[in-house]
Amino acid sequence: MSADAVAALVAHAGRAARAAHASLVGAEAGRIADALGRMARLLSERADPVLAANRADLAAAEGTMADALVDRLRLDEGRLAAMAQQLDALAGLPDPEPAVGRRELEGGLVVEERRRPVGVIGANYEARPNVTVDVASQLVKSRNAGVLRTGAAALRSASALLDEVVGPALGAAGLDPGAVQLVRSPDREGARALVSLPRLIPLVIIRGSGETTRALSAEAAAHGVRTLAHADGGGVLYVDPAADRDRALELVERGLDRLGVCNRLNLLLLAEPLWDGLLPAVLERLRGLGIRASLPPHPHRLGHEWALDDGNEATVTVAPVADAVSAARLANEETSGIAAAIVTEDAAAARAFLAAYAGTGAFWNSTTRLLDGFKLLAAPETGINVDHVPGPRGPVTYRDLHLRQYVVVPAEAPGG
Repeated sequence: MSADAVAALVAHAGRAARAAHASLVGAEAGRIADALGRMARLLSERADPVLAANRADLAAAEGTMADALVDRLRLDEGRLAAMAQQLDALAGLPDPEPAVGRRELEGGLVVEERRRPVGVIGANYEARPNVTVDVASQLVKSRNAGVLRTGAAALRSASALLDEVVGPALGAAGLDPGAVQLVRSPDREGARALVSLPRLIPLVIIRGSGETTRALSAEAAAHGVRTLAHADGGGVLYVDPAADRDRALELVERGLDRLGVCNRLNLLLLAEPLWDGLLPAVLERLRGLGIRASLPPHPHRLGHEWALDDGNEATVTVAPVADAVSAARLANEETSGIAAAIVTEDAAAARAFLAAYAGTGAFWNSTTRLLDGFKLLAAPETGINVDHVPGPRGPVTYRDLHLRQYVVVPAEAPGG
């Protein structure tokens, strides 16, 4: 398909989503909850065609993708059940209050801060079919329409999820199924087109590999499109001299339960006094997990993200560091800033680490794998934003997908 044809396809999807948006804006909370609950049930009832589509995607990916990426692509009954659980939880969460605050002004006026839906939000993601439902549900909950775009690897799975689950659930709940659109083309030009329509799709959620996400973010900025970009990850774990040894080894293992995710253990820092004594046990634990340790002298930057290194995902960088504050500063300077954790029984060391670390999520005696919208906030996420600027940061959920508006009215106005 030509670039112009793909761009036209994206624009058509944007216009269709905008036309359907009205059905969401005024929808009662019960109707939205009904739609989300129906999505959860359809994940079970329509599992066969969804899993068949996913098997076709997996077959096409065989021999062309690393194991960690194939794991992200895979759906099974257990993962569908987990997705359904999150949908049911989301359905039961309260809608954001439209009025955030109110303050009196001089002259008999009041100012109200209100939330308004963005309108149409785009989403671009790679081989993660579950994101189709994650983002669609967040958009519906926040009363936004959407245009979703994924690559060739997950397009069959995403299409089945939209056609068998999302669209039918919206229609059965009395909402317009066209509110969530999918770009039915694997062409990469679709991603560029998605971030080039500021009047139609003013905000795009971007998830994927660092290079791709950064390039799309730059393209979006050139067109005046705002992004919530999830480009880089790589969790850090610092083991303090006052750490419980067994807890430290357990957290190393818990941080590596999945290798293709952004909040996994990527950089393991050991306090210098522990280096000689603890390193052999760490290496033994890593070997037992099938993980290679990258040890000093490192032929790469310390924050190199192994989850994005095709074929080398089963690697963790291990390095010595002076103390808790030095570990936090190193995490600030060398990594994306997604998450860092300290293992220690020394409260003073923990407080120093948490105060010095400036990243999105900071953890004490717990794993960075907890940096997840559902685990932390009881709501599925659209992604994790690690930007160092004001705005939604960390796990982005439906609560963040709104515009702020100030409304000034007479104090005695009806409803004021």
